[in-house]
Formats: sequence, C-alpha cells, structure tokens
Amino acid sequence: SLKTTLIIGISIPVSVVATFFLMYSSGISLNIMSLGGLTLGIGLLVDNSIVVLESIQRKRDEGLSDLEAARSGASEVGQAVIASTLTTVCVFVPIVFVEGIAGQLFGDQAMTVTFSLMISLIVALTVIPMLASREFSTESNDVERNDREEEAGPPSPPGRLFAALGTGIFWVVLLPVRAVRFVFLWVGRVFSLLLRPVLGLFDLILRFVGSLYARMLDGVLRAPLLVVLATLGLLVASLQLFPLLGTELVPELIQGEFFVDTELPPGTQLAVTDRRMKALERFAGEIEEAQIVYSIIGTSNEQGGVAGELRENIAQLTVRLTPPVSREVEEDVIERVRARLEEDAERFSRRRPALTSDLAEGVVDPPREAGIKYRFGRPSYFSFRTPIEIEIRGFNLQLLERLAATVVNRVSRIDGLADVKSSTEGGNPELQIDFNRERLAAMGLSVSDVAQLIRTKVQGEIATDINRDDRTIDIRLRSQERYRDSVRDLRNLNVSRTGTTAIPLSSVAEVVETEGPAEIRRSDGSRVALITANLEGRDLGTVGDEIETVLADLELPIGFDWELGGQQQEMETSFDSMRLAILLAIFMVYLVMASQFESLIHPFVILFSVPFSLIGVLATLYFFNVTISIVVLIGVILLAGIVVNNAIILVDYTNQLRRQGMAKLDALRHAGQVRLRPILMTTATTVLGLLPMAIGLGEGSELRAPMALTVIGGLMTSTLLTLLIIPAVYSLVDRKP
Repeated sequence: SLKTTLIIGISIPVSVVATFFLMYSSGISLNIMSLGGLTLGIGLLVDNSIVVLESIQRKRDEGLSDLEAARSGASEVGQAVIASTLTTVCVFVPIVFVEGIAGQLFGDQAMTVTFSLMISLIVALTVIPMLASREFSTESNDVERNDREEEAGPPSPPGRLFAALGTGIFWVVLLPVRAVRFVFLWVGRVFSLLLRPVLGLFDLILRFVGSLYARMLDGVLRAPLLVVLATLGLLVASLQLFPLLGTELVPELIQGEFFVDTELPPGTQLAVTDRRMKALERFAGEIEEAQIVYSIIGTSNEQGGVAGELRENIAQLTVRLTPPVSREVEEDVIERVRARLEEDAERFSRRRPALTSDLAEGVVDPPREAGIKYRFGRPSYFSFRTPIEIEIRGFNLQLLERLAATVVNRVSRIDGLADVKSSTEGGNPELQIDFNRERLAAMGLSVSDVAQLIRTKVQGEIATDINRDDRTIDIRLRSQERYRDSVRDLRNLNVSRTGTTAIPLSSVAEVVETEGPAEIRRSDGSRVALITANLEGRDLGTVGDEIETVLADLELPIGFDWELGGQQQEMETSFDSMRLAILLAIFMVYLVMASQFESLIHPFVILFSVPFSLIGVLATLYFFNVTISIVVLIGVILLAGIVVNNAIILVDYTNQLRRQGMAKLDALRHAGQVRLRPILMTTATTVLGLLPMAIGLGEGSELRAPMALTVIGGLMTSTLLTLLIIPAVYSLVDRKP
C-alpha cells in the first residue's frame, strides 16, 4: 500500500526536523557522534508508527470505518508504544553518570537519540492516526463538499462573490497539487506492477513464517521449561566467547596520518640530528602513498610522545597519506618506515658516545655511528596517553633506573608490544664537582663560597642593565670564553688566592665526568620511572593481563612499587562505570514497565529478552573480529532498551486478551500470531537503518560500526527468542489460568 508506506515515512522527516530544532536549543553541534545518533534513531523512528498503523489496518480489515479504526487501533497499542519508547529513552540516562571518555564521547549521541524518539512517539500517537483516518480520494472530497452546500442552502450575493474568489484560488492551488498527485499515482501504479512479483513472494514467505511460527509456538507452550533450560545452556555456551574477543579503550581511528618520535644519544648537536632526519624524510617522501612529509628538529609538537621537550637530540617526523586511506595501507607504510629505522639501527651501533678527552677539548659532536631510538604514534582525539604505561615509584634515581631496565627487558618479550621506551634512558652528559671539604677548611674556604664563585665565572652574574629604545638589556659579568670552554679550563679556574699564588679548582675539588637523568618525573610526590609502549596487532586488555603476569614476581626494594597506567587505566575506569550504567539502565527499564503494566511479574518476564540478546552480540563480535570497547558497551546499553520493545508489544496484547476472558495459553498463541508481523517489521527497519553504520561508511566509522554491529546482532537474536522464549517464561511465571 503506497498510502500506508507514505504515512509511515512521514514520521522520519518530521522527527528529524524537530530533532534539529531541539539540538539547536540544547547547544548540540553537528558532529560524527550527534549525526551517528541521528542515524541510529532513523531505524527506530518508524517503529512506533509501524505498530500504530498496523493496528489501525487490522481494525480496518475487521470492518471498521477509517475513523473508528484509527481511534480503536491507536488506543489498543498506545500504552505499549509509550512503554517501549520510554524504555529506550531511559537507557540513555545512566550515560550521564559514566566517567572517563565514554561519558564525554556519547553525551551528544544520547541526547540526539532521545530527542528523535520522543518526537517520533508524539508523531505516532497524533499524526499517524489522523492521516490514517482520512480518505484522500477526490470523489469523497467532492461528495463531502456537495453535502455541505446542500445543508447550508443558497448563498447570499457577497457569499457568491467570496465563493467564486475562493474557487479561483482553490483551483490555482489545486491544479499543481493534482498534477503532482497524478504523476505519483501513475508512478505508484508502474512500481506496483514491477514489484508485484516481489511483493507476492514476500507475502508467501510471511504466510509460511506465520504458519511455521504457529507450530513452533505450540511446541514451546507444551514444554516451556525445557525450552528455557535449552536457551540458558546456549547463553552459557556463548559466554565462552567473551575471553576470546579482547578489550580496548576506544577503537583506533584511521586518519591517514602518523608520526615517529626519534631520539639520538644525549649531547648530539642539532646539525647531526638534522642530517639524520633529512635522510629519513627523503626515504618517507619517496613512498608512493605519502602525500605530505615534514619533521620538527630539536623539539616535538603536541601530538603526543615527548611533547614539550626542548633538546637538540630529539625530533619528530610526521607522514600524511594520500586519501582514501585504509588500515592496511597505513600499517604497510608504518612497517616500511620502521624497517628503514631498523636498518639504521643495525648499521650504526646504539652505544652512547663516551665523554673522552676530545669532548674535554670542546668536541661535543658524537660519532656518526650513534644509534637512534624511535616510537610510532597516531594523532589521538580521545586519549593523549600511551596505550601501555608502567609507573615505577621510588625515592632513589639509581634504583629506579635499574628497575626500569629490568621491566623493559621483561615486557619487551611480550608479543604485540612495540617501541618500548623508559623515561630513565638517554641521560644527559654532565660534569659534577666533588669538593674536598678538608682542604677547603684548611684554606679557610667554604663550599658555598667556592660554588658561588664558580657559578659567577661560568654562568655569570647580572651586574646592571641598559635601556635601548623599548628594550632592557642585562649586563652579565663572567670569565672570558677561553677560560671556561672545556673541562680542563674548568679545573684551572682560580677559586682563591694566597699571597701571590692562585689556587685552582683542581686543588680543592675533583671534576667528575658522568651522566645525569634526562628528566625527573614525579607523581603524587614520588619520583617515577615511566615505561611506555605501543600495541601492534593485539588488544589492550590481553596485553595488560600478560604484563601483570610477567611483573607479578618482580622483587622491589622497600618503598618502591609499580602500577599499570596509560590507556589501560582509563579503560578500567570507563569499564567499571559502564557496568554500573548497564545495571542502572536495566533497573530503570524495569521501573518504567512496572509502572505501565502495574505488575512486578510481567516486567520480569520481558527482561528475559535482555540477557538472551548477548548470544547474538557475542557471536556477531566474534564473527567480525571486533574487540570489546566502550563503543560496544554503549551498544549493549542501547540494546537493553530496544530488545524489550518487542516483548512489551507481545505481553501487552496478551494481557488485553486475558482481560477479555481468553485463557492464558490461547491468549499467548493468538497474541504471538497477531504481533508477529509488526515485530518482524520493526526489527527489519531497525536493522536496515543500522546497516550503513555497520558497513563502516564515511569518516569516523571505527566509532560507529562496533555499536551498530552490537545492536544488530543482539536485536536479531532477541527477536527470535522473544517470539518463543517470552511466551514460555510467561506461561511458567504467571500461574493464573
């Protein structure tokens, strides 16, 4: 029926336009999450309209007039439609209490879906019955107009004038409308002829499914306990897939861009770092898929890694690929750049240049054979933390360095970890002055006086300043450069004078050439050594569990401890809050249904469809190799509100039949056969509406596809189980005949 299809279709544009208005009023922008919520809602918008219009059509087939059928049909399913919509809306309320990235990421999406569903409910209960009660044929309109003219009698002269004017305006407006209607009428007839075989086949399939379902329902009602136990066994078997899926915080977005943080040995001059990076730039620029290649020498930008460090021995190379980009292409380019860096590491040794006498003479350029350290990364919009971060806390820097080296050695053996790096690696070369206090005391000198003198001669002291135009220039007094240019010059600095004899620094102190820490990190007041690593081909949760196993027997001195941080810590925080949100969503759904049905038993029966939907969820995720993330858990929360809709429609009609005097089993059989078509239609529209998201079209599809697959898999399984398990559970729980 073209008329029925168009009436249902009206609910989509009306709901979408009204949703845009509510989004504007709430300050929600158009982004991939809000538009993803709108896409998610498209499949749900027509569900209410389908249920209402199907009920109206069934009343019309029973012989009622269009007006009476609209009234009776909408009233019959009104309570069920309101309950099913409210249950879907209620599952988004707990997202407000979700901590971490999940709450920030899905706030806009939850509001968008809520707006669209509430508008679709209003449309289904008002606009749809109104349009269904109207007869849009021209003949009926002419008959109604002639009847009104006969009742009113002959018009007065002014009335005839206004009538003529109105008739003229009417025909001016009506002619284009009738022309469009004529075109649509014939287009509809042509499509009807073309689709008649398909529609006939669909009708035959629906009749076959109906008869098959009737026989299956009879078998289920004869042995309901056996069916419920078999389904529980299937649920337990499907839960065995959970450990095989793996976990992660957020699916990684493929943006066609990655960067490489590189580090040469401390003390490397800027010119040497520049030469090494130019060679890497030339190699990356020759890759066919590379569109833009650039590097930053001596520091890094704020995309991640060593952002904020201002050292001459570090650099960052950024590569942007030519669109369109897939995960396979990006991984291939990364592996080629990684292989080049590995070749560089094999060609040149990784040893740090020792501070020799050449360095003491002022030669600070390390040998060209110095190795290079590197770490790959991608621009992150959700977490600036590295996937794997191990924090070792303690008070002693030397012990922290040794423990960090031990941890790096252990975790480097774990498959799936790449670019393992410790914050204690790569210390800066420095000179330490160790004073001989006995000699200083014998000469009547103090450590503080000598230290201040050395600082003044080497670093200088601001004596005064001069003003030039709008600038203030400091005047710094210190020794000439030729007297402080090398370690030998430092040892020969005069620290005092006894008579005519100058006392050099070497006579009262020893200048030690050593290596100091490149950085000192602190967390909660304690010194911290941070070990970071990237993931390669494995999920975050599994690798995190292996790290905890590997480090479980690590012996730590008193006052030292370690913990796993980074995205692993954020994932645990988000997952804990998501579990609470799922339980809260189920509880709120139960409260809504209990208030609608005025019963505590029937909502419990309906909630049986929620755990059984996990069978389809786990099977779908395993089949499509999707890891469990906060996106999947959001889909599970949404699923808790959607899967109960079909059960609400079934149980509500069963209760209506029982109130009319029908026996329990007969009511279950009749309700199942009557509600089969709207349940299948609403499931099909929701699945088809989510199909583009599940396929993964467009930017940001990595965030939408797992949620769509979760809902599709759970909804298809729960629909089948709702039609069979809910009647079985209903017959077992409700003991009234």
